[in-house]
Amino acid sequence: MSETISSERGGAENARASLERCIAAGGVVVFPADGLYGLACDPLNAEAIARIHRIKGRDDGKPSAVLYFSPLAMRELVESLGERTRAAVGALLPGPVTLVVDNPEHRYPLACREDPGRLGVRLIGGPLAGAMCPIFQTSANASGEPAPARFADVPPEIIAAVDLAVDGGALAGLPSTVIDLTAYEHGGEWVVLREGGLSSGDLTARLADL
Repeated sequence: MSETISSERGGAENARASLERCIAAGGVVVFPADGLYGLACDPLNAEAIARIHRIKGRDDGKPSAVLYFSPLAMRELVESLGERTRAAVGALLPGPVTLVVDNPEHRYPLACREDPGRLGVRLIGGPLAGAMCPIFQTSANASGEPAPARFADVPPEIIAAVDLAVDGGALAGLPSTVIDLTAYEHGGEWVVLREGGLSSGDLTARLADL
């Protein structure tokens, strides 16, 4: 049976601790990201990831991002990047973006899928900011259905199928902007793979300052 908690009523500290315990135990969580509600688990736990795909109703074979709630938790990964890419990461995160970066050490292969040399990463604030567990994350909807921006719109069958559901109130309603930075280190080139919560103008301005 799933447990539902509210970060607003129960406090952010309780929400963070509950998330960390559930992820460490191999569980699956509905959580508030910055724009939409997501499904999360340990990115190194193949069984939990397979369970998320069953909950969504289909494994579409697409890679998923690894999301962080703390800059400290992602420090080792950032330090493995080139100097120029690190600067871009610092300019764009935290925020409503997913950054696709070079992954020569093949970290989190279960999230990368068939191309372990590329990894999508996120760093967000919000009520769960400060949690130290990286997560495998995807949207909290059945395959082919809209991703929810309100906890009340998360399908009840998904709530019933997870171990923990964190109600973070109404969110922005936009997915993250997905930016490919894999060519940025050597050529300064970047490509928007999906429009989302960060506008093209803001993205250009942030990277132009580097």
